[in-house]
Parts: sequence; structure tokens; C-alpha cells
Amino acid sequence: MTKAFYKSDVCIIGGGLAGIVSALEILDAKPHQNVIIFDQDAENRFGGLALWAFGGMALVDTPAQARLKIDDSIERAKKDWYSFADFEATDHWPRAWADYYIENSNEKVFHWLKERGIGFLPAVQWVERGLHDRGNSVARYHVLWGTSQFMTKTLILRLKPYIDTGRLSLFHRHKVEGFTTQNGKITGCHGGDLASNKEFECDAGATIVATGGIGGNIDQVRRHWPPEWTEKGSPAPDVILNGCHPFGDGHLHDQTASLGGRVTHLDKMWNYAAGIPHPQADFEGHGLSLIPTRTSMWCNHEGKRINAGSMDPSKPPLITGFDTNYLCQQVAAQEKPWTWHIMNWDIARKELAISGAEHNPYIRDKKFITFVYSMLTARPWLIKRMAKESDHVITAMTLEELVQKMNALTDQPHIEVETLKAELDQYDALLSKAPGEIEDPQIRLIKTLREWSGDKLRTSNFKTIQSSQSLPYVAIKTYLIARKTLGGIQTNLKGQVLDSAGKPMEGLYAVGEAAGFGGGGASGKRSLEGTFLPGCILTGQSAARALYT
Repeated sequence: MTKAFYKSDVCIIGGGLAGIVSALEILDAKPHQNVIIFDQDAENRFGGLALWAFGGMALVDTPAQARLKIDDSIERAKKDWYSFADFEATDHWPRAWADYYIENSNEKVFHWLKERGIGFLPAVQWVERGLHDRGNSVARYHVLWGTSQFMTKTLILRLKPYIDTGRLSLFHRHKVEGFTTQNGKITGCHGGDLASNKEFECDAGATIVATGGIGGNIDQVRRHWPPEWTEKGSPAPDVILNGCHPFGDGHLHDQTASLGGRVTHLDKMWNYAAGIPHPQADFEGHGLSLIPTRTSMWCNHEGKRINAGSMDPSKPPLITGFDTNYLCQQVAAQEKPWTWHIMNWDIARKELAISGAEHNPYIRDKKFITFVYSMLTARPWLIKRMAKESDHVITAMTLEELVQKMNALTDQPHIEVETLKAELDQYDALLSKAPGEIEDPQIRLIKTLREWSGDKLRTSNFKTIQSSQSLPYVAIKTYLIARKTLGGIQTNLKGQVLDSAGKPMEGLYAVGEAAGFGGGGASGKRSLEGTFLPGCILTGQSAARALYT
């Protein structure tokens, strides 16, 4: 069989955001260098997961925050980040990358994007505030206007002149199987052309791994499931949906390790607690990641509110927006792999959201007036669409009908009407009290959310679920969904891959999620949310600059 041979100054493996940024930075700075990108996906999907993503970014001390009088600073952000990260004593490079991110996200992400015609919505959101530990102490979540899809397509357009002049070569449907070496140096890569079934080999002065994490391979997710979670009664559930790119399978992590490179903290994961099967799945196990409603009753397989009445202060009832890591642990601890979110139509239309560009069309398509109107009118289109498209989103005018439909979706009828009615009666009684009289942790946190202008518009005003004016009832069956890998190939601040002795491996770099967003785990155990796209940009920039300076 004929093998194709290529040669380039820099070879980038992976056509996602980190790889695109690496290529763009090199090509902009070095007029005589040539770059090759090998991407396993089809040409129309060039851009990877960033094409699908919503586009929230955790950025520190930006002009957008200053305009809203949000009192942020590098010192404050470090306290928040370190609290959530809970770094280990040996985490030198993850800690160094965390500092680099915090110190540079304003200049090298916010302003870097602005200079390229990519902006943000005027509001800054407040997420991952922390439940038991300090999280974001101020609002930092900046939403890309046009979503991540617009950003990615804009950056891809900036590559076109280099494609036209031949300085950039894109090879789609090319899967890299491993690296080539000579005298201890990585000299390129080899693999197969999936379209022609031919082998290829590339000789390059530098090779950049930008292939994402391991979350697209659920077997890998199970293999690296956090051991302390299992020890505490939260093993990997029998069903885990895939909210990652399916080609993020960890293969080049293994290849890097086989050559002596450090791969660390793969047990640090940023999964989400509420996913549903994608109604138009692109691959096996494809899931949609919900942003769960805050006022709903989050229940186990029997329709009982999870952790209701718990005497353990470390296990309050479940509510999104404070600690995603905690939610995932609690979902994994349940007897069955699914949980239920019980609400009514009014709660769903006001609070339900889905992560990604696909289900945020007004932001994606830059329809500002329509977007604002949909927020003010509690956007009923989304719950209408999901109730029509997904059998995991159930509506019913009576509890009897709701329970019947819920039980039809499970292996046996686990829920009894009387049980669900009793849980709802108890929960509605709490919602009916004056906010200052409520001791229930979830209700207190709803009150906290409504005190922030950015959340008040999207959080119901203590609306009881059984209110006859707000029906039909809505029940959503959800599963834990794999999303981001926080660990990865360990790198220094130049993006160079480090060996077991902590020394750079000549010729090999890693960026983006493949590098754990820097250093093999810049977020530590938990992310402040929205650190992933900026992590791709910052690591891509750093590796590129190391090659052209």
C-alpha cells in the first residue's frame, strides 16, 4: 500500500479551538513557517467541540466587569480558584498554569478576542459560587455573543489566507495513531487517511497534540473514575452519556505515556449531573447537557426528593449553580443511574436551559431583541421543543398521568403516585413560606440566586409545583453526562510536554484539553466553570509563542 509523506515546520494533531489558535498564532507571527493540521473529523465539522459549545468564559478583572461595578481582582480570583482546585502539594505545573490563566485571561483572552471582532453579551453571569467551599465570589462568566460557534468560525476564516498561499495544509479525516522519533526527539507523527484507507507519515520540526480529553471514550471515563468517589459510595453509574467530542478518546495520551511523557490527574473530571439522550444523536451515547431548573424537585428513581430532610449538612438537596462536582457525586451515589426533575410548565419555561449553540439560537444567531424578549417572556419555545423531541421530557395535566409516563420510561414501575404526591406536598409547603422563615437549603439558595440581578430573571419567585395555574406538570429523566477532562498531558508554561523526570520532551507540545488546559490539570479537582475555552486559547497561544520566539 502506498504511504503518503508530508513535511512541515509544525504539525498540529487536532482541529479544535486549541489547535486552531496554535496555528493562527504561528502563521501570524512567522511569515516563512508552514503548518499542517491533521483532524480526524470531516471538513464541515472543523472546529471540534467549540463549534457546539455555548461559549461561557471565566475571565478575571475585565472591562465588562468594571462596567457593571463587579469588584474583581487577580488576588481574589486566585483565592477562589485555589479553594475549588484543592491542589496537591506536588501540583507545581497545574498551579503555575492556574496563576497564568488568572493573570492573563483579561489581556490574552478578552482583549485578544475583541481585537478579532469577537465580543460578549453585556451581562456577566455568576456561576459555581461554591456550596461547602469558596467558589466564584463574584460574577465572572462572560458569554460570547454568537456563542462559541461564531468565535470558532471567525478564527477559521482568519486561517483562510494561509490555506490559499499554501502555508497551512488541512487534512481532514486523518487519524494520527502515534509519534515518530529519532535519537530521542519527536520528529512528527503517523496514522491513516480514513477516507482513502491509506497510511501517512509527517516529518515536523515540532508536533502539537490538540486532540481533546478522554471524555469521548466512556470506557476511559470509567477506568479513571475518581477512586475517592467510589470509596465514598459514588461509583461510576451504569449509564453515562457522552457530552464530549467522540474523537476525544485519550489515544494520544496513551501514546505520549508510552514514550515516557507525564500524563496526570485523569481522575479529575468535569462531568455534569443532568444529561438527556440527544434526540438527534450523532454518535452512540450522544447526550445533551441540561442546565437544571433551580426550583424543580430533584428526585431519585422512586420519586423521592434527594437528600430532603438530611441531617448531614454536607448533603443538602440538589440545586445547580453552586457546585457541579457535588451534584455529580450525589447523582452517582443513587441506587439507579437516572434521576428525575419534577416541576411545572411555568418553572420549566423560565428556568430550563441547555448548554451549547444548538439550543441557544438567539445568542448564536445574534438576534439581540428576540433574545431579550424571550428572556422577559420566559422563553416557552425551549420546553415546547424538548417536550416534542425528547421522550425523556414528559408533560401531564395530572400526577397520575405523569407517574404513568415516568414509569413507562424505566425497567419497572418504581414510582407510586402517593409517594410523589407526599414529596410535592412537603416541598410546596416550604415554597409557600416567607423566604426568611425557610430553613431548607435549596430554598435558601433560591433566595440567594434571586438577590442577584443576573439570576433573578431566570429563577422563579418561590412558585409551588402543584399550582393549578402553572400546569402541566413536567418531569425530566436525566443521567450523568461526561463533559471535560481536567487532567491530561503535563506541560510547562511553554506548552512543552514533560517526561517522568520533569524535563521537556524535545519536539513535543500539548495544548487545550489534551494538556488538562495547562500543566496536566490547571483546574485541580473542580473548575470555576467557563475555564475551558479560555484554557484552549491560552495554551494554544503559549505553545505557539514558544515556537516563534
